[in-house]
Amino acid sequence: MTSPARKVSLTGIKPTGEPHLGNLLGAIQPALRLTGQYDSMYFVADYHALTTVRDADELARSSRSVAAIWLAAGLDPERSVVYRQSDLPEVFELSWVLSCVAAKGLMNRAHAYKAARDLNQGLGRSDLDAGVNMGLYNYPVLMAADILIADADVVPVGRDQLQHVEIAADVAGSFNHAFGDRYRLKIPQAIVPEAVAASVPGLDGRKMSKSYDNAIPLLSEPAALRKLVRRIATDSTGVDEPKDPDTSVPFQLLELFAEPQLAADVRGRLAAGGMGWGQLKDALGDTLVEALTPIRTAYHDLMRPDSDLDAILADGRDRARERARPVLEGVRSAVGVAAKH
Repeated sequence: MTSPARKVSLTGIKPTGEPHLGNLLGAIQPALRLTGQYDSMYFVADYHALTTVRDADELARSSRSVAAIWLAAGLDPERSVVYRQSDLPEVFELSWVLSCVAAKGLMNRAHAYKAARDLNQGLGRSDLDAGVNMGLYNYPVLMAADILIADADVVPVGRDQLQHVEIAADVAGSFNHAFGDRYRLKIPQAIVPEAVAASVPGLDGRKMSKSYDNAIPLLSEPAALRKLVRRIATDSTGVDEPKDPDTSVPFQLLELFAEPQLAADVRGRLAAGGMGWGQLKDALGDTLVEALTPIRTAYHDLMRPDSDLDAILADGRDRARERARPVLEGVRSAVGVAAKH
């Protein structure tokens, strides 16, 4: 008796900016853990980046970079499919079909579009659509096409991204209502992976974020990494005074990356007054260098022109298109467009 096929999960990765420790713990690692539960697909959302990026060389570099980062962090291309969005023409044909069944009112409620209008209103601009391009406005439809062309069962997202999957499900429902007697798109479900830490603290104690300028970049060189660790805010408690590990940002970060025994030893020394903040930061620096050096090394190896990265992406493209073609053919047949030969 054959076992039922595993469900498929789809993760989109936008190629903008260098990831930091919070991205690694809160997004990358939780998404990668799903590979044991689902047949997983990961795509670099390079065309999505065009809503803001205007530098062609930067987009090309960052697209390769984000794929290299995920691979360096543990994405196994033998067990999962990794590809560039721009390598699947099926996505963009499906996007037009979906645009023809998606309600404008639904797009008006999309978070990114509403945020742009709210910003214009706050600045006192009479044109609330000032600075809004159609890429930003249509972003949710393209995201829906990414999801639906892969015939994905689940889409792991952060809570702030749930709306994208909800819109994809809504648009798929609209298509099925119109054409479901001939072909039906799969209705995807969102899942929010359990993160190692709900909020990874930054250098100033707030949630780590590039917008707060308090992040520790994932690819920092050892010297730069140790220098950043030295900047972490601490109080004036003396070296020999007891300290509360659970309110200490350096310890919170150490506990996320250190071996359990080391974290337990440091916790005990802090509580007993046997460790100063400088010693704790030295221990954190050592721990982060040890944890991140393999990722940084693998990343730089993958970014070399002669690496396997482009071959991995090409293989992923072929595997993703194999999955996408039947979906698009079903859609084309349903709407009355001649099948491709």
